[in-house]
Amino acid sequence: MATLFDKIWEAHRLARNAAGDELIYIDRHLVHEVSSPQAFTAMAEAGRGLRSLARHVAVQDHNVPTTADRLVHIASPESAAQIEALRRNTRATGMRLLDLDDPRQGIVHVVAPEQGWILPGSTVACGDSHTATLGALGALACGVGTSEVEHLMSTQSLWMQKPRTLGIAIEGALGPGVYAKDLALAVIHRIGTGGGVGQAIEYHGAAVRALSIEARLTLCNMTIEAGSRFGLVAPDATTVAYLRDRVKGAAHEHFEAAVRAWKDLFTDRPGDYDRREQMDASTVVPSATWGTSPADSAALTGRVADGMRTDDETERKRIAAAMAYMGLEPGQAMASVPIDIAFIGSCTNARIEDLRAAAGVLRGRHIASGVRGLVVPGSTQVKQAAEAEGLAQVFVDAGFEWRESGCSMCIGMNGDSVAPGLRCASTSNRNFENRQGPGGRTHLLSPASVAASALRGRLTDPRELMA
Repeated sequence: MATLFDKIWEAHRLARNAAGDELIYIDRHLVHEVSSPQAFTAMAEAGRGLRSLARHVAVQDHNVPTTADRLVHIASPESAAQIEALRRNTRATGMRLLDLDDPRQGIVHVVAPEQGWILPGSTVACGDSHTATLGALGALACGVGTSEVEHLMSTQSLWMQKPRTLGIAIEGALGPGVYAKDLALAVIHRIGTGGGVGQAIEYHGAAVRALSIEARLTLCNMTIEAGSRFGLVAPDATTVAYLRDRVKGAAHEHFEAAVRAWKDLFTDRPGDYDRREQMDASTVVPSATWGTSPADSAALTGRVADGMRTDDETERKRIAAAMAYMGLEPGQAMASVPIDIAFIGSCTNARIEDLRAAAGVLRGRHIASGVRGLVVPGSTQVKQAAEAEGLAQVFVDAGFEWRESGCSMCIGMNGDSVAPGLRCASTSNRNFENRQGPGGRTHLLSPASVAASALRGRLTDPRELMA
């Protein structure tokens, strides 16, 4: 008897060394411009080429400006240099590249499932920690470092220490106005940012089965914020329906045979996990972070934590430092926290369902005076779909800026950033100090919660604005 993780891992294991590390074959390698230059350079200096050309694909995302003139103007010399380096390196190796002018361009973790590149039972790696996102399709997907990128491109494999497994059963159902982002924050709040270290997390249970693939992508995306490199969901009918019209080539030709094979991709019994946790989705409410860790969250109708109530001196000091950085008072009502910026984007929440949820709150309304609203679709295809559905106009009418696809304010290295001291309600995945820009303050929320907060000019539970 085995877990889903064990089954995929064993099917890809090539060797084991004396230290206990195992060599794992990687089916799909995703590349972007930030973590790849050193790997390409090292390969060239060593005279090595790609081990398996067709298994690699590159996408420009982190450094990409989201302004309409980005094809002719990139203000940052550093960003322009990394974007050009990826063009040069992919030309030299023959690797496929989705460049800025490609109609499929976008954030790599949004584009990959959108294009049908991620299949259940496969292994995926990318030089980005949020690669765990792609486990939503029943794949083993993880972020890797630059030296590992070089090894992967040269050998199509990676040495890894097999993690233990953590099964998180989420039963019940999410209530109206509660989304996968709220669920992800609840998971991290429960097990902590170190709760998944050394473990691969499988999400299962009735509430997970009820999620769409896009919602599962959001849930798995935040897995790394709980300390785990792997988050995954067993494939089911929802997975098959999502992939059926997306896969191309040989995968499409043999799709039905693949579907039959995917039926074996599940954990045989709960007792097969090394560790188990259980949650009730009906207790999850719209939430936001108040501190500088994704675990620092509270209900939007609740209050900021009071660090003096803990006996742990280290934790008291950490909370005090977070309060100082965020400019908040212990016990302050979450709904009293004003915002300067509302950002809807990132590999966590920039898919079409996210934009629909936010637009549903904003339709016929306008954001508060003094709030800057920014919507950055996760891909050009998401952007086009939102424009065709009329969602883009809803955002514009509400006072939001409608931008081109890219990582944008999630990382703050492409021209979009939060200025020192300003406070951003953000659908991104990290609220660390300086994450969205030096001195910027980040609150993590669902798209609907960001939209509601933009309308009120302060952190707001979206259910207060829903009919």
